[in-house]
Amino acid sequence: MSARKIGNTELLQPTGVPTRTTQLDLPADAVHVRKNGIEFRSVTPFAVWAEMTVAMQTPQSAKKVNFTGVIVSCTGNRHAGYLLSMLFTNVSKQAQARLNSMVMAP
Repeated sequence: MSARKIGNTELLQPTGVPTRTTQLDLPADAVHVRKNGIEFRSVTPFAVWAEMTVAMQTPQSAKKVNFTGVIVSCTGNRHAGYLLSMLFTNVSKQAQARLNSMVMAP
């Protein structure tokens, strides 16, 4: 076994971290809005506890609202599709009011 001195430049080299960016465009009737999250179907599975950002808009307003949350459930298979449940985290009072209006809307 041998030892060698490591220079500071070797320790600070950037490493590549693979990221997965997925964009899903779902119609309004494909998303079930809940008080603290959403449920939707997808053809691709997502890892439980994966963090996601979702942009939603109501038919009454053209303004989109961004929600951040985590996937808490992913059930199904590749043949029938996957049912995903997402729980929103860090929702502001204004965003919660918009979400509540989405829940109440038909």
